[in-house]
Amino acid sequence: MRKVIASIFVSLDGFMVGPNEDMSWVMNNFNDEMGKYADKLQQSMDLILLGRVTYEIMNKVWPFQTESTWPGADRMNNISKMVFTKSLETVEWGKYDNARLVRDILPVGIEKMKKRPGKDMVIYGSASIVQTFTQLGLIDEYQLLVHPVILGSGKPLFKDIAKPVNLDLMKMENYKNGVVVMYYAPAKK
Repeated sequence: MRKVIASIFVSLDGFMVGPNEDMSWVMNNFNDEMGKYADKLQQSMDLILLGRVTYEIMNKVWPFQTESTWPGADRMNNISKMVFTKSLETVEWGKYDNARLVRDILPVGIEKMKKRPGKDMVIYGSASIVQTFTQLGLIDEYQLLVHPVILGSGKPLFKDIAKPVNLDLMKMENYKNGVVVMYYAPAKK
């Protein structure tokens, strides 16, 4: 069965982005180990789930990258995307015809998608999508790339979660740049 995986860069104090959508703390700290992580994750998926803000940020950059400018660009650009938004009328991904607009998160629809053949579905960033999917119990695995930085403010990863979500730590990886990748799954009941 396919999984929904949330892959998220996060500061030590729990922010996904700093003030003014700043993510320089990720790019300034990106290393080969993180590149290998990204490559392995991309190989395990066939669908990217995005919220509007993350879609708009990524869509300004990725469709214009090639393997020579950014390793992994071909795979990123060719993977299908599902963009959850109520405000956009259309979505596209450069010359690629693989982005689909979805207005509402329907748990039954996501569960059906999990049962279809294929690779995993990955949420990149997209705080509102992670938060909604968490509330609905739709995330099968959280992969948190915790960076050694305290931002003090920004967009929190988990905001307005109505009830506790217990998780089991499956494994951890420590990178030379101080990033710790923690793999969590919802706790077995």
